[in-house]
Amino acid sequence: MKKATFEENMTRLEEIVSLLEQGDAPLSESLALFSEGSKLLSACQKELDTARQKVVKLTKGPDGAPVEDDFTSEEDYI
Repeated sequence: MKKATFEENMTRLEEIVSLLEQGDAPLSESLALFSEGSKLLSACQKELDTARQKVVKLTKGPDGAPVEDDFTSEEDYI
């Protein structure tokens, strides 16, 4: 079985949230959905954290060539 992509996990998480918000599912199914959603959320957060660690800030060096600096905060990225 292939590992789901971030986008697939987010889509499934959105489905779960929608199902839980409807409130039509029996308690046992709601608990199973909640458990699945928690696992998906954790997996997505881990993937986002990994992606954040790879982000670098590009600045222009003295010769005009791009220079990579460490990404230190969201304000630096915006």
